[in-house]
Amino acid sequence: MKVEIYSDGSARGNPGPGGYGTVLRYVDTTGKEHLREYSGGYENTTNNRMELLGAIVGFEALNRPCEVVFTSDSKYVIDAFKQKWIDSWLKNNWRKSDKKPVKNVDLWKRLLAAVEPHQVTFLWVKGHAGHKYNERCDELATTAADSDDLQVDDQFESQGE
Repeated sequence: MKVEIYSDGSARGNPGPGGYGTVLRYVDTTGKEHLREYSGGYENTTNNRMELLGAIVGFEALNRPCEVVFTSDSKYVIDAFKQKWIDSWLKNNWRKSDKKPVKNVDLWKRLLAAVEPHQVTFLWVKGHAGHKYNERCDELATTAADSDDLQVDDQFESQGE
């Protein structure tokens, strides 16, 4: 099964109120397009945490192993896989090359677990450049960040990342 996942994250103030938006797209054997959208907002978080959470929500929505094309405007997320940063972080016990701890380890671990059963191609797109699904994810993320129904990012609050 081939699935496309698009995601984006947003934070007002960074840290500040934030949100994520995710779109899953699947075209069935008859050529019919199926779309699912997800979003959520948090009272106090960072843009990077919302970028990660958008990806996580997309992968966690899949209920069986798939071929996935994951597209995001987040170099933070895409390059971690394409540039093999994660391999180094794992080898160095979640420390970067400068020996400082990797931020958002809770979400990186969750994303790795969510990605693991799938065959994934990671694609970066320029943000705010007219890409249909990236623009939709941005709209979902910013709407969620601006909503009155915001959750608490407990891990962020406890770690101060």
